[in-house]
Amino acid sequence: MPHIDCAIEIAANIEPVYALAKDVEQFPEFMPDLEAVTILERDGGHTVSQWQGRIKQFNRAIKWTEEDWWDDAAKTCRFEQTEGDFTAYSGVWRFEPTGPGTKALLSIDYEYDVPLVGKIIQGVLLKLVRQNCQNMLDALKGKCETG
Repeated sequence: MPHIDCAIEIAANIEPVYALAKDVEQFPEFMPDLEAVTILERDGGHTVSQWQGRIKQFNRAIKWTEEDWWDDAAKTCRFEQTEGDFTAYSGVWRFEPTGPGTKALLSIDYEYDVPLVGKIIQGVLLKLVRQNCQNMLDALKGKCETG
């Protein structure tokens, strides 16, 4: 199963960065590959949400439902797909204070089987998921630093 790690330094205090990351229903406003995020359930640090995005390179919609477990003290979130288009999808968000700023780290493990395309597309998918991971962090940085 492919594994991806991305990180970024954000010139903002950890509290607003973490708060924005928890507010996933806002993500489509500043993340162009996401069409919709709907909260199905929220109970303390546990959230169930439905996501809809688009893989533009394949002209393909992608949907999944995930559970998030937010730890406000540790400033982390563990997430895992419960149903959807991925064969498997899980990961961890981590936020660390860096003086006046914040380091945001995103780790993703995924498996996405597209019928009839095989190994050739898997390399393209790895590049796209890595790019999307970094794009999410870049968008979070942009929103936190410029409002």
